[in-house]
Amino acid sequence: MRLHDPWMLLLLVLWVPMILVYILREQKSRPAIRFSDITTLKRIPPSLFVRLRHLLLVMRIAGFGLLVIAMARPQMGHTDQEVSTEGVDIMLVLDISYSMRALDFQPDNRLEVAKNTIRDFINKRSSDRIGLVVFAARSFTKCPLTLDYKVLEELLADVTFTDFSTQTAIGTAIATAANRLRGSTAKSKVIILLTDGSNNAGDIPPLTAAKAAGELGIKIHTIGVGKEGKVPMPYTVQDPFTGETHQQVQMEESDLDENTLKQIADATGGTFFRAHSAEKLAQIYDKIDKMEKTEIKTKTYTTYDERFYPWLWAGFLLIMLEMVLQHTRFRRIP
Repeated sequence: MRLHDPWMLLLLVLWVPMILVYILREQKSRPAIRFSDITTLKRIPPSLFVRLRHLLLVMRIAGFGLLVIAMARPQMGHTDQEVSTEGVDIMLVLDISYSMRALDFQPDNRLEVAKNTIRDFINKRSSDRIGLVVFAARSFTKCPLTLDYKVLEELLADVTFTDFSTQTAIGTAIATAANRLRGSTAKSKVIILLTDGSNNAGDIPPLTAAKAAGELGIKIHTIGVGKEGKVPMPYTVQDPFTGETHQQVQMEESDLDENTLKQIADATGGTFFRAHSAEKLAQIYDKIDKMEKTEIKTKTYTTYDERFYPWLWAGFLLIMLEMVLQHTRFRRIP
């Protein structure tokens, strides 16, 4: 709500002479009919209308005030926004090889911790298209670039180990994600690659795939997860006599190729990160979230509708009512 002509409110100073004139008139008024003795009349209590005789002044002042507000033209604004974004297209590349079952990020394994962290990362984005590629010995697109984050999160929740989780094809995964970003017209195209192993499968060398992605204007951030040295790895063991299965944990050496991940990031202008814990992994995705921000431009348009009619009618009716009462119920004998 605003007043188009707020200077009109200066007319309210006329309230002062209106009140002064009324007071002077009351003080100078003389009775039209004289009585020799009014002792008996003084015993009669004044009627309700006599007590309310000053109500006419209140009505006059209030009506004048309402008319002044109407002349100031109250207006109600309606704001519309035009939002334009220069979005970021992001392909999340997630390793689902069996080594991601390691329990060094307890109480969950590496894959579950990674999925939870990626879900939190998705929830922080608002105007970016995000897709998901999973890989092990082979790679495939779990979700193409989309703005439907709910569907993306549902597909992410379904990610698990498969029958081809025996090896790690990092180069193939990069090629799959880059192919999804190849036709993108976004201002920024990003791949976030998360793995805990070294490339030991696929026909495409990781560095070759990274250089090809860089030629397409794609930036690759790489994340190596897992603690160094021996880590607990669960295995399902079956009793040969009873056929019953149970979980058994063995200590195995981590097999992360940090050097290759650094080269992949450097070849595309990206950054290599190392996550030794779930907390560190969450911090890494927070940092990437801040690095890859979407530029949002907002234009605001405000239109105003006139709202002086209720004030005008209220003031007019109040003054008319005051005039009617002045010449009827509150009329004075001249």
